[in-house]
Amino acid sequence: MTTFHSTRSTVDALTSKQAIRKGIADDGGLFITDTLGEQQVNIDHIEKLSYQEIALQVLRVLLPDFTDEELTTCISRAYGDQWDDENITPLHQIGDDYVMELFHGPTSAFKDVALQILPQFMAHTKSENNETVMILTATSGDTGKAALAGFANADGTKITVFYPEGKVSQVQELQMSTQQGDNVQVCAVRGNFDDAQSAVKSIFADTEFAQNLRKNSNVVLSSANSINVGRLVPQVVYYFAAYAQLLRSQKITRGQEVEFVVPTGNFGDVLAGYYAKLLGLPVKHLIVASDKNNVLFDFFNTGTYNRKRPFFQTISPSMDILISSNLERMLYYMSDKDTRLIQILMNDLQQWGAYEVPDVMMARIRALFACGWADEDQVRQSIKDCWDEYQYVIDPHTACGYYVMKQIPSDPNTPRILLSTASPYKFPRVVNEALGFDAQGTDFECMDELSKNTNTTAPSALRDLENAAIRFSKVCDIENMEHIVEQAASKA
Repeated sequence: MTTFHSTRSTVDALTSKQAIRKGIADDGGLFITDTLGEQQVNIDHIEKLSYQEIALQVLRVLLPDFTDEELTTCISRAYGDQWDDENITPLHQIGDDYVMELFHGPTSAFKDVALQILPQFMAHTKSENNETVMILTATSGDTGKAALAGFANADGTKITVFYPEGKVSQVQELQMSTQQGDNVQVCAVRGNFDDAQSAVKSIFADTEFAQNLRKNSNVVLSSANSINVGRLVPQVVYYFAAYAQLLRSQKITRGQEVEFVVPTGNFGDVLAGYYAKLLGLPVKHLIVASDKNNVLFDFFNTGTYNRKRPFFQTISPSMDILISSNLERMLYYMSDKDTRLIQILMNDLQQWGAYEVPDVMMARIRALFACGWADEDQVRQSIKDCWDEYQYVIDPHTACGYYVMKQIPSDPNTPRILLSTASPYKFPRVVNEALGFDAQGTDFECMDELSKNTNTTAPSALRDLENAAIRFSKVCDIENMEHIVEQAASKA
């Protein structure tokens, strides 16, 4: 039987439903299973399957205590009319490479793929004493809105989202501050994303606070960040879906290896690709693309993870992260499932701000993962280069990946797929500046300018934000976040 336990100990033995409901382990570790990879996903006829059918094949392996009927219900509700492309995550060819567009969901960001289905998973987890689940999450930009959109008015749930004040785009902030729903709460935080994320983890680890929430409000906490296994595993699906599309268009033959280039800050998106490889997808390399906050680049090159460094606010805000939480899961598997080592490394990170991985383990990691990073000028130039060469518009996060992809020599026998994480219309001012278009005025005027000059259309959910009423304008200090959660929990 498949059970889930912490990356830092083996005291837990939870089902996937229990792990999803709990979100994060009591010791601060992330839930993993030791059976990952024992059962493979069959790709023999994958090109004949729809996205929804591929999702069923993948998720039944990763979440074995969900019945096929439960998974089918979750999948049909998550990947329906709220997507503007029937392929859900369609491929677009640019030259010899491919872009997988992950932004066709309701909030125009890749987080929708997971956060449209996580509330469906949560609905199938058992509630003790009719407890309400409080989804508590910190966001660097996109997770917040995608989680809010997924959980708004979902039965048996509340959701509280924190984001760093002044460090997300105008569109991202409006997406959150205008969110409708009786069970939602949004608050800006004075600090950066890592400050907010660390505070959220501390709240999860505060057992006395959890007991008081349960006693006073009948509320239990869970997470919508990719630290939650139910948020991570749906992202594995689109790696298989990309492979299916290449087979369908006869760009590859079955069993041929491919490479994925993944812009990432928290490491969740690229970790899903690692899971896909463990499940049998022919992945040759996973290429990690960072922005100026290049802590992952330094880690892959030196074997030392060091968060004690300057924090840069960049034009790719969702990647402005110095503590890549999901790296912990990869380290667990690459260390031959050594919980003691992972506990030591994470204690070092908390106490000293850095840890060092053994050389033998780093050699194993580097055999699969490559990396690169782009500074602000290179990101802007990449947006322009992609438009000039292919008449294809990319956002600044995707541009980090585009730059890194172009720096790494390509193998003509190994197709490369760049994950495009957000619509360029979420960052219209930056994109217009890069392309030499008018970037004056509001973000909405910038959207119109981008649309006019590129003959593309802004997603209506973004464009309509201009006239949406702001519901949430609260700002708090880090030390007051617990109080905000308490207030939200007690609200009827």
